Amino acid sequence: MNKLCIVGGGTAGLITALILKRRFSSLKIDIVKSDKIGIIGVGEGTTEHWADFMLHIGITEEELIRETGATMKGGIMFKDWTKHDYYHNTYGSYAYTKFAHYLGGYAYAVSNNLKSKEYTDPHAWNNLVTPSDPTKQYHFNTFKLNEFLLKKCKSFDINIYNDDITKVNIKKGNIESIESKKKKYKYDFYIDSTGFKRLLISKLGAKWQSYKEYLPMNEAIAFPTKDTDEYTPYTTAKAMSAGWMWRIPTNGRWGNGYVYNNKFINAEQAKIECEKYLGHKIEIGKNIKFEAGAIDRPWIGNCVATGLSSSFIEPLEASSIGTSIQQAYILMHILINYSEKDIQLYNKRFKSIVENIRDFVLLHYMTGKKDSKFWKQYKPNLPLSLKENLKTWHKRLPMKEDFDGEYILFKPENFSVVLKELNLFDKKSIKKEFNSLSQSYKDCVYEQVDRQKSWNNNVETVSHKKYLQKVCSGRLPK
Repeated sequence: MNKLCIVGGGTAGLITALILKRRFSSLKIDIVKSDKIGIIGVGEGTTEHWADFMLHIGITEEELIRETGATMKGGIMFKDWTKHDYYHNTYGSYAYTKFAHYLGGYAYAVSNNLKSKEYTDPHAWNNLVTPSDPTKQYHFNTFKLNEFLLKKCKSFDINIYNDDITKVNIKKGNIESIESKKKKYKYDFYIDSTGFKRLLISKLGAKWQSYKEYLPMNEAIAFPTKDTDEYTPYTTAKAMSAGWMWRIPTNGRWGNGYVYNNKFINAEQAKIECEKYLGHKIEIGKNIKFEAGAIDRPWIGNCVATGLSSSFIEPLEASSIGTSIQQAYILMHILINYSEKDIQLYNKRFKSIVENIRDFVLLHYMTGKKDSKFWKQYKPNLPLSLKENLKTWHKRLPMKEDFDGEYILFKPENFSVVLKELNLFDKKSIKKEFNSLSQSYKDCVYEQVDRQKSWNNNVETVSHKKYLQKVCSGRLPK
């Protein structure tokens, strides 16, 4: 393989180009993007997989913040989903133990009825960050992120062509070439990052598999709001009458949106509800209709679909960028000298990733809320994978053996947080599980809890916005 083309210049395409070029410096990688196609720029958040990408490419936190308007993200704050707000934050307070497969800290939290603030990062609740403990997740201004990644691609000698592909030529189950009105492009391998258009992979026979029977949301409005004196170091997910609203701070403004089921409200009603909550008028930037799901085969012949071309769940757990990163890493390992068996392996791993996201997102809706028509009528329809796991997890904590593959985004500690906060554990059973540990193992958990409390009480913190201002002005201590 000598030449590879990525069609599409959004976040997924640029991330894929950089990951592959870093691994294969001699591989000629071109990007064909259209300036006529806009970016769905509503403010974006990442999972912790972004830190792997930064390390792989050689991006520092300071550079990222200055170039993209990035802010720190420790997790997601869920407001009004349950009686008490809860924070999905896993890499803070005693998330990991020496037991590897057993999350002793979470068993301790469940057994002792700890509130969310007691076993997650307490500083985040007060809009504070800890400079000595860098985050692994961020929020972005999507347009600035795109400019930054384009600049990085050029520095990696990735060629970028602005053109509109109008024709895809197929021969014997492979893409032979692609064409615009002015030029023909011919490569050994193609990556479809054309978003919902799925310009390449659809020509090879990929079929959409809908998740709408499981996931209730199908429309969203997105809008910016003005800058504020302080930023939350987390994404806010606020339960609303027919869905939920996101609030994402980026340096200079906030990105917001309301994801809802359009059988219960329309875009104008969603706008009015947001205005009532925020206390001021807003102007809708985008109105997006969508259907959650994924394609059956993201790799067919000499083409792989990534990003929105391959799947879209919903933005509740900011899984889009993380999925693109994981897809690129799987591809990176098997791209050279790939066989039909490798294609099947890739598609199997992809299926595990998207079903893991589907199940995790769906889990959040099992709140038992009854304060609006939507929440009263909504009854979760569970896929078999989640239904069986919930039976198991009712009486014990999730563990790594319950999950399929290292590339999935959400793992035992992620599920444990939501299961605990939605009261889906049988507390007596979890307490029994914890108490069954030998004293030395329990002492390990107690020691970890005490160490985390001590760290929380003594670590130096700074307001989120002040930290960003220091970074942007170059005043951080070396």
